[in-house]
Amino acid sequence: MSVWDFANANLKNLHVYEPGKPIEEVARELGLDPAAIVKLASNENPLGPSPLAVAAMRQAAGRMHIYPDGASFELATAIAKKQGVEYNNLILGNGSNEIIEFLFHGFTRRGNSSVIASRYSFAVYKLMAELFDVAFIEVPDRDFVHDLGAMRAAIRPDTKLVFVTNPNNPTGTRVSNDELEQFVFSVPKNVVIVLDEAYYEFCQHPPDTLGWIRRGANIVALRTFSKIQGLAGLRIGYGMANADTISVLQRCRQPFNINAMAQAAALAAVGDAEHERRTRELNFAGLERLAKFAKARGIVSVPSHANFMMLKVGDSQRVFVELQKHGVIVRCMSSYGLPEWIRVTIGTPAEMEKFERALIKCL
Repeated sequence: MSVWDFANANLKNLHVYEPGKPIEEVARELGLDPAAIVKLASNENPLGPSPLAVAAMRQAAGRMHIYPDGASFELATAIAKKQGVEYNNLILGNGSNEIIEFLFHGFTRRGNSSVIASRYSFAVYKLMAELFDVAFIEVPDRDFVHDLGAMRAAIRPDTKLVFVTNPNNPTGTRVSNDELEQFVFSVPKNVVIVLDEAYYEFCQHPPDTLGWIRRGANIVALRTFSKIQGLAGLRIGYGMANADTISVLQRCRQPFNINAMAQAAALAAVGDAEHERRTRELNFAGLERLAKFAKARGIVSVPSHANFMMLKVGDSQRVFVELQKHGVIVRCMSSYGLPEWIRVTIGTPAEMEKFERALIKCL
């Protein structure tokens, strides 16, 4: 007898999420010095964590024998104050990914629900639909941009969640604020619109998401400390919505889901405006540099509003492997159904120079 004879059958063919390859793995496989490898695969902050967060973690390290605040009260209060919402409009997650899981727990039922997402959007939405055994409706995009009209038309009586990633991962594109506003107020009130805004802080003219929530739109806005604050290794994110929706999600949350180290670091990072400013400044310059490099070399690129850019390089799997031999890790887009594309995180000027030289050799 196999364990699959009595395990949940829908898990057997589950598409497992493929993260960007870690530096240590590439170093082991290719016999390279880890210190010489540049990782531009996972949209991490090239400046590292907020310095204030690092100091807070050092101070908190001696208290790790004590359970964390289960309500994350100080952190939640600080985020609410910064965002201009109330405490009961906010929920914290072990990464914003955990809040996506809360949404499936709170609003979908096995075999009796559907969720909607754009074709080239975050892979976790489809993974969660498979895990929870609910129908996943994938809507074709328009030149790598969400087709909100088609997504609205795809809503069925059993649709519970509609995911709009803005800016979108992995394409870096976004929809206009006017188009998004029209969409969120056209969706039936019994459908939750999940605005995944992991890259919100990189938008030069971001949408008024929280204003729309105050006006009654049934939105859950997801944000994260992984990108702009550089705390990806701590796994901490948050969601904002009306109080009733948050009360549903809170009932799906395990006790102590946010560890004490993450709470301490995120609390310090909330107030580190200088680190956010430096990160944005480096990112805008890096996007401009990469776009110019691609144009000069005749490489098609997708204009990005996030901290990464997609480049069309032909056989992306071959280029992905060859780049690793030169000590550069990027993201191959084959798993997203884009076998000619790679996704490149914006790094420091030195990291971008190494990538450019390596890519020229590979092409």
